[in-house]
Amino acid sequence: MSNGTKRIIVALSGLLVSLGAVSFTAAPGAAAATGVPAVADAWEKSPVYVDPAASDELSGADADAIAEKIKDADKPVFVAVLPADFPKQDLFQKLRTETGVTGVYGIRLGDAFDARADHQVLGPAAVSNLVTTYGGVNDTKTQLNDFVDQAVKDAHGSAPSSWAGAGAGAGADDGGTPVGALIGIGAVLVAGAGATYAVARRNRRRKAEEQRVALEKLRVVVDEDITAYGEELDRLDFHPAEAGADDAMRADYERALDSYEKAKSFMAAAQRPEEVRAVTQSLEDGRFSLALLASRREGRPLPERRAPCFFDPRHGPSVKDAQWTPPAGSERSVPVCLADATRLADGEEPMARTVATESGERRPYWDAGPAYGPWAGGYFGGGMLPGLLVGTMLGGMMSSPAYAADYGSGYGDFGAGSGYDGGDYSGSDFDPGDFGGGGDFGGGGDFGGGGDFGGGGF
Repeated sequence: MSNGTKRIIVALSGLLVSLGAVSFTAAPGAAAATGVPAVADAWEKSPVYVDPAASDELSGADADAIAEKIKDADKPVFVAVLPADFPKQDLFQKLRTETGVTGVYGIRLGDAFDARADHQVLGPAAVSNLVTTYGGVNDTKTQLNDFVDQAVKDAHGSAPSSWAGAGAGAGADDGGTPVGALIGIGAVLVAGAGATYAVARRNRRRKAEEQRVALEKLRVVVDEDITAYGEELDRLDFHPAEAGADDAMRADYERALDSYEKAKSFMAAAQRPEEVRAVTQSLEDGRFSLALLASRREGRPLPERRAPCFFDPRHGPSVKDAQWTPPAGSERSVPVCLADATRLADGEEPMARTVATESGERRPYWDAGPAYGPWAGGYFGGGMLPGLLVGTMLGGMMSSPAYAADYGSGYGDFGAGSGYDGGDYSGSDFDPGDFGGGGDFGGGGDFGGGGDFGGGGF
């Protein structure tokens, strides 16, 4: 091999490493994989692995196309095509432990299919629905394409960083590789990388624009809240040096003022919809301080700390829980102010907070779209929001695993909560009980009917 050819091979190898342009697939007739470590090693380089013994199930070109789809979506979705005789016992748990990355794992084993996911990335119900929907598809290419299309839409988190800097190595025989062929391959890789970059950039811009629009919607509502809170401070007309004022009253007033300034500062600095939660949390804290101050000045018993009125947090802290049923929903208990409690008891509609919708009409915030989740999350923290919003438009949207990626997590049962997000490396530090969602696992390590893996209980 000439020195010139060697230099070109080195350059192209570097190009492959930097662009991560191809998935890890094997040609028909190659030696069979040795087991779980081989799959995990392949997944470190690319999201799609085809075992040599199963190469007739999915071509290299089709595997590459699926891999690029996953990379373009920037989601932690792993796919493997394995032969029917691949060891099944505790397969998902072993793969997840060996790979060490929180994500969604889909496996075609022989002619059966199953999937698992870390709960931070995709909930068990969502995974189960994916398996039920696509598990019975016979054609491997169609099945995996359809599975990936939906999984990347629903999954939370980002792809592992190793995919951005890995590729498939290429060798040359002793007779040398034609320089023209190498240059042609390089040109194709560069063109493909350019297209991938363009798609990724377009997706980022689209998401950024969606977040900007959502934030502007929230800004109108939050500014109204901040203004209403400022008016409450003015109506209170408290002076720290007034007759009868004591240290406790002054402390309440200082906290109320601090909450006002924090809310204004947080809103001015907000860049994403989820940052609005800090604003409404500050307003909720401030209104409770005002309620304490008012009680002290009037000599009344101090109120207990309760959530704000569900129907409109501007009504102040709730005084009781009342039964309420939204249209087409089920009855639930919600915190209410005294005025709304009276309205409900009299069979009247509560004074709900309405906000603008896409059509221009005003609707109650729980029936107006996904952008209002962060706004409500600041007022109703501590995991109570899912119970309040179940059966409403906003509650349905927030239950989607994809919601956290656009509007933030941590709303209780809605979001991914805490821990490792999708694509993060946790190694073996994961709970198998939280890594599930596919078919039922039976005993004995058998591969069950309906696309269910047997063996290790998840």
